[in-house]
Amino acid sequence: MPLDLALYPVPGRVTALNQRYKHHSATDVLSHALQDADLGRVALVSSFGAESVVLLHLVSVLAPETPVIFVDTRLLFKETLDYQLELADRLNLTDVRTIRANRERLNFEDPDNTLHLYNTDSCCNIRKVEPLERALAPFDGWITGRKRFQNSERGTLDFFENEGDRRIKVNPLAHWGREDLEEYLVNNNLPRHPLVAKGYPSIGCAPCTSPVKPGEDPRAGRWRGQGKTECGIHFVDGRPVRSPSGGAL
Repeated sequence: MPLDLALYPVPGRVTALNQRYKHHSATDVLSHALQDADLGRVALVSSFGAESVVLLHLVSVLAPETPVIFVDTRLLFKETLDYQLELADRLNLTDVRTIRANRERLNFEDPDNTLHLYNTDSCCNIRKVEPLERALAPFDGWITGRKRFQNSERGTLDFFENEGDRRIKVNPLAHWGREDLEEYLVNNNLPRHPLVAKGYPSIGCAPCTSPVKPGEDPRAGRWRGQGKTECGIHFVDGRPVRSPSGGAL
């Protein structure tokens, strides 16, 4: 019998899950998220970006019918759109859901596609945050590909997070390093995003993503020079989701 999740508040479940899986592998954490009733309905949210294929492949092996939510902001690189179609077919992902911003809202707020030039937060909110929130409404949790090494703000990332006391966010690869990703890519002969070879270790929308120089932070090319490091989907009430220790994730 499925659990009545309303009787088990999210903060308590997150604490218990992190304690239980503290020393487990990414596969164990992902398998739990996909199969255990105490997490309810779970979807994978993927940007189909530079490192996305690793988590997508893991899901395809464990449960290829898992809903995969892909946010098409209408400002993505063509390479990303082509890569998304290639991976969905190659990995036999059977429930990929491409979501987009409401066209009428876009026409009103950003009729000439220049909002990103003077208000990137509003642009991200309209094109990514709002559509994703609508898509996640039926789900009790969602799986992300975030990792601790990606930037300092993710340095204390846990496997499980409380998202506003309403959903659980699952980060199976939180403790993986760049070398772990590379080894997995090679061992499983997985195709890489074509822009990686051109100096893009982190890939978002085309107008707000630039190549990264050797020695720079992998996310230095995202919103370069703007003091912005996140699009907003990992924020609650306008703030970065925080771990129990208080570190920004």
